[in-house]
Amino acid sequence: MKLYETLAAELAQSIQDGVLRIGDRLPSVRQASTSRAISPSTVFQAYYLLEARGLIRARERSGYYVAGAAQKLPPEPEQASQPDDASSPVDISERVFEVLESARMRDLVPFGSAFPSPLLFPMARLARAMASSVQQLDPWSTVDDLTPGNPQLRRQIALRYLADGMHIHTDEIVITNGALDALNLCLTAVTRPGDAVLVESPTFYAALQALERNGLHAIEVPTHPREGMDLAALARAIERHQPKACWLMTTFQNPLGSLMPDEKKRDLVALLAQHEIPLIEDDVYGELYFDDKRPMPAKAYDSKGLVMHCSSFSKCLAPGYRVGWAAPGRFTRAVARHKLTTTLAASAPAQASLATYLEKGGYDKHLRQLRHTLSVQQTFFMEAIARYFPPGTQATRPKGGYFLWLELPTAINALELHRQALAQGISIAPGPIFSAHHGFSNCIRLNYGHAWDERSETALATLGALVQKMA
Repeated sequence: MKLYETLAAELAQSIQDGVLRIGDRLPSVRQASTSRAISPSTVFQAYYLLEARGLIRARERSGYYVAGAAQKLPPEPEQASQPDDASSPVDISERVFEVLESARMRDLVPFGSAFPSPLLFPMARLARAMASSVQQLDPWSTVDDLTPGNPQLRRQIALRYLADGMHIHTDEIVITNGALDALNLCLTAVTRPGDAVLVESPTFYAALQALERNGLHAIEVPTHPREGMDLAALARAIERHQPKACWLMTTFQNPLGSLMPDEKKRDLVALLAQHEIPLIEDDVYGELYFDDKRPMPAKAYDSKGLVMHCSSFSKCLAPGYRVGWAAPGRFTRAVARHKLTTTLAASAPAQASLATYLEKGGYDKHLRQLRHTLSVQQTFFMEAIARYFPPGTQATRPKGGYFLWLELPTAINALELHRQALAQGISIAPGPIFSAHHGFSNCIRLNYGHAWDERSETALATLGALVQKMA
C-alpha cells in the first residue's frame, strides 16, 4: 500500500469509528505533513482520495472537513442497448451539426460540450514551454519529421506506454492533428467505400460522421453501460456482416462512460484477431481514471499488430494544441502514407512545446489534480440529478472521464428537451446523435467537466424541471 493510501485508510477508519465526526476539520496539509513527517503532496493525495470517496469535503479558503452521509444517487441503467442488427449507411452529420452549432455560445451552461473546462489545464506552464521550445527549434526539424512527427515527442509518448507496461517503438508512433485525425487516418487505411464497420451502441457521433464521410456502413453492436460492448453479439455480427474494421472505446466510452474489464479486452482482441479484423481503439480518456491506476488499453493484449491505438493531449492537457497520435501496429506505414497525402503534419511548435513540457515533468501532478477535480464534480452532479430529476431517471457512474449518460422516462423526447434547454441557456447532447439509427430518443449526455457552482446547480435544477414537465 502506498503512503498516501495508508494515510487515507487511517483517516477513513477514524471517521468510521467516530473519532472524527461530521463537520470536524481535518489538520491542514502543512500540519499533517509536519506531524507525520511526510511530504505535502502525499497529504494532498490522501485528502483527494477521501474526497473522491465522499468522506470529506473541501471548503474554499477553509480546509477539509468530515462530510455528512452520502447523498442519494440516481439508479444505474442495467441493460445493454438493443440496436437494429442491420448494416446500414450513415446519415447523421446534419443533425450533429445542428446540435453542435447551437451549443457553441460561451454564455450557455456547457453540459453538451465535448471538452472539459479549459480552466483545468496548465495554460501558463504550456505557454512557457511553447516560448522556450520555439526559441530553440532547429529550423530543419520543421521539415525533417513532417509525417511521423517530432522525435522528442514520440519518445515521450513511447515512455508513457512503457510506464504502463507496454513496449511501443517510437517508429510505430505517428503524430497527428488530434486524436480524430489519427482515428480517421486509421479508418481510411483499412477500409474502402461500401465496407461495414462495427461500432458501439450508442457510439461517439464523430465515429458515425467518419463512416458517413467515407461511404461506410455502420453495424451497431449492443453495449452495456458499465462493461462496454457485448462480445457474444459482436461475434454474431462478425459472422453475419463480415466487417472490415471495428471502431470502439474500451475505456470510459463516450457517451456511456463504460469501462471494459481487462479480461473482456483480452477476449475482444482475441476474437477480432481470429477474424483478422483491425481494431481502431479510441483511447482519449484513458488518463482520466478515478481508481488507483490507469486501465490498460486493448492495445496491451495485441500480439498480431491489429490494434490501432489512438489518443491525444486534447482531453487531459492541451485541447487547443490539436496534437494526437496513432500507434497503428502493422498498419503504421499505411497510416503514415495517408497522412502524407492528406493532413501532412501537425503543428511543429505545438509538438515541440508538448515535448518540452513532458520532458520537464509536472504532467503526472497535473493529471492527479485533474482526475481529483473530475471525480469530485461527478459526485456533485450525480447528487443533483437525484435531487432534481423525476423518478425513472437512470444515470451511469463512470470510473473516469467526464460524461454522464442519462436514461430519462420513456415519454421524454431528447431532441425537444434539447430545444427547450437551449431556450433556458443550457446545452445538452441528445441521445439520437449517438446512433446511426437515431435511437436513444429518451437519453442525454451531460458533461461534468466544468465547474460545479451555483450556476451549474441552477441549470441542472432547471433541466430537471423541464424533464418533470415532459414526463
